[in-house]
Amino acid sequence: MKKLVATVLGVALVASVATSAPWSKKTSKNNGGKVLNIAVWNDEFPARFEKYYKSKLPAGVKVNFVQTPNQGNAYQNKLDEALLQQNSKPADEKIDIFLVEADYALKYVDTPYTLDVVKDIGLTKADLANQFKYTKDIMTDSKGVLKGVSWQACPAGFIYRRSIAKDVLGTDDPAKVQELLSNWDKFDAVAAKAKAKGYFMLSGFDDAFRVFSDNIKTKWVVGNKIKVDPMIQRWIDMTKTYTDKGYNNKANLWSAESFQGAKKDGKVFGYFGPAWFIDFCLAPNTLDDPAKGNVVGNGSYGDWAFCKGPMGFSWGGTWLCGAAGSDNVDLIKDIMLTLTCDKNTMVRIATEMSDFTNNEPAMREVASSDYKSPFLGGQNHMAVFIDSAASINKNCISMYDQGMTEKIMAAMADYFNGQVTLDQAWNNFYTSITELYPNLSR
Repeated sequence: MKKLVATVLGVALVASVATSAPWSKKTSKNNGGKVLNIAVWNDEFPARFEKYYKSKLPAGVKVNFVQTPNQGNAYQNKLDEALLQQNSKPADEKIDIFLVEADYALKYVDTPYTLDVVKDIGLTKADLANQFKYTKDIMTDSKGVLKGVSWQACPAGFIYRRSIAKDVLGTDDPAKVQELLSNWDKFDAVAAKAKAKGYFMLSGFDDAFRVFSDNIKTKWVVGNKIKVDPMIQRWIDMTKTYTDKGYNNKANLWSAESFQGAKKDGKVFGYFGPAWFIDFCLAPNTLDDPAKGNVVGNGSYGDWAFCKGPMGFSWGGTWLCGAAGSDNVDLIKDIMLTLTCDKNTMVRIATEMSDFTNNEPAMREVASSDYKSPFLGGQNHMAVFIDSAASINKNCISMYDQGMTEKIMAAMADYFNGQVTLDQAWNNFYTSITELYPNLSR
């Protein structure tokens, strides 16, 4: 199963769906199962399920979160294996719901392993009407069928350290900081000022990648040819400059070194990211004492703010998919309705968990309320997200995005570090990507 990620669910899975998925025609008749199996890679969704849905569970239903870490493609490998065996497993062992991310969502969308949200599960267009369009576009297959829904939308921006902004710019006010960072020339100028004051504008090589990759105009693959959009080259050029000038800390994304810059004595001006990055990734890494929890003054918690930055973008997202063969379709429907469609729930998740949720009226209500994010120094940052969320366009996503992202970051890190030339880095990228996807060529 190690090569499953290489194509849409792997050659074996694609072949199997054409001949061995008869249950997908019968799911609506299979309900009332006593075990609900949900495949996840971390506790982000389980935490929301526990807080906002668990009390609604029918008596006697056991929820089993099948959690496998994302690292090394482990989650997808295990999920793919389970889906391949879905037709032969006992009902209580079948996957009922599984989660997918934007980078590889298309891998699962165009297969019979995902249920039609409307026809199979039973949500209506009215139920889904207030969700941001792009979150539905990503999960719509080539025949126009919606295959998954999300509780979150993921417009993103620049999350910066208030105390550093005051030192470098003389202000930490989000509107004023945004004006000073509203394009890349201005951003570069502030990076130079930050360096002069002893700070890093970004933590490392990959910080700005999603800003550029989300604004590409050409898909990574056209036909079977790899295409590198000019936006990717802009990221490479900028990151090399920032590395050579000492504007970043030479850290890799998700590394301990990257998040060390967010500590109380850290020197990183800011990080690019969406709401889930703020709440789930950055905030916990700002704490001096995790046992004390999210309290202003615990490390740098509370010393942050948010603005759009030089270019609008989005990053990631998590979608719920109903698995063909489930004997819990009615329950899947109610979970999707409650956790992705219900306005009151969406407001609660936003104000209590700091998610930007997938319901435009709910987000407008929160944006105009007295909601304040303690992590962001009392800022109500939801208004910054709304226009971006409505304008997100995912026309250039492809089934290859995860592999392309991982391989380009790895290949260019050696170039940024001065270990190889740019030509060598490109050759290494093409070698690694064609090993991962043998059907592609330069």
